[in-house]
Amino acid sequence: MKEPWSKKHKQDFKGVKYSLSNSFADPLSHKELIQLTTERQDVALLEAYDDHSLEYTPNGGSLDLRVEIANLYGPNISPDNVLVFPGGQVAIQTAAQAFAPKGGAHSIVFTPGYQSTIESPEWTAVIHDGTDHSSSGRNKITTTTTTQIRRRASNDWQIEIDQVRAAIRPQETKFMIINEPYNPAGIVMKESLQKELIDLCDEYGIVILSDEVYRLLEHDEKDRIPAMADAYHRGISCVTMSKPWGACGVTIGWLVCQDLSMMEEIWNCQYFGTACMSRASEIQAIMVLRASEIILKDRTSIIRQNKALLQDVIEIRYPDLFEWQRPNAGAIAFVRFKGPLTTIELGDLLASRGISIKPAYCFTEITTPDIDYFRVGFGERKMPLALEKFVEIIEEYKDIWRNAMSNDSLP
Repeated sequence: MKEPWSKKHKQDFKGVKYSLSNSFADPLSHKELIQLTTERQDVALLEAYDDHSLEYTPNGGSLDLRVEIANLYGPNISPDNVLVFPGGQVAIQTAAQAFAPKGGAHSIVFTPGYQSTIESPEWTAVIHDGTDHSSSGRNKITTTTTTQIRRRASNDWQIEIDQVRAAIRPQETKFMIINEPYNPAGIVMKESLQKELIDLCDEYGIVILSDEVYRLLEHDEKDRIPAMADAYHRGISCVTMSKPWGACGVTIGWLVCQDLSMMEEIWNCQYFGTACMSRASEIQAIMVLRASEIILKDRTSIIRQNKALLQDVIEIRYPDLFEWQRPNAGAIAFVRFKGPLTTIELGDLLASRGISIKPAYCFTEITTPDIDYFRVGFGERKMPLALEKFVEIIEEYKDIWRNAMSNDSLP
């Protein structure tokens, strides 16, 4: 198992005062959650939280929570089509365990991105201890193979269908992981592109796991595309409460798909991992989902306001030093520093002044100039203070950076 790409970030930026790297909507407090539940006069739910049993919950989540989750989707999704997990990270890995190794299957993933969406198919390599029936008598070893497809700023970080088509091995490719809206760039694909991708994968019987942790945080609802679980009969949607609702500490996520036989395969893998959730977390998750409209409206408002502040810094005040593909979903953006520092060097400078960003190494094993971007998060109410401190550093170094850039451009 490889080390987490974010490990260096967590070490180097530990204890900094101002975070421009957090990727979630403004966190809820339990007090806020109770208030929303009380205002809705949801007395039974409040009583359930105060008087719940500490016995095991059902494998894959309690029915009342799965009912609430199913309500987020279309008519093909019932509570039986939902599996609950302690967050989204383990859900991604469990789905990969269910579908990536089948018959030594080939998988397709996209980079740069969240490490689990890129590497989890390789983590599922299986070693069988049974004896081979060949004359050599050696043990069988089955491993998955994965093709990584590069997403590019020059193409607005969009998936390129021609590259996907070229990567497919007709008899081998069985599994694909995408991330829409896309982390780290905060951009969601067009619905027409989603349909093209689904049609192509359907032609070859490819399962699509779609990490949709930023869905419902589109800056304009017109940009929202269907959940993969609704749009594709072999599609799996992965969601966590952390990002759109700011319910990080609830630690609840889920997988949803139409095909009950696929759900059973995932359940079989989940059973030997994290089968039972905390009942307190389940009830809190129900509270969140029943207040979803209010929470999302408030959190999206914060995101839009903070995005406008970032846009002013990047596009108006310092366009010679920074550039981005303007995000349209989620609470994150991938920003290019055009000055004389790599994202590691810029990150080190900012960390020394108490400011956290996420350099490119958090999203790729090998950093090349075309993806040497850094991620910022702008979902929290306190983000403007961190941005103000960031601007102070820019003001301090802008002339030095510009002079260095000018000298580099001389013949």
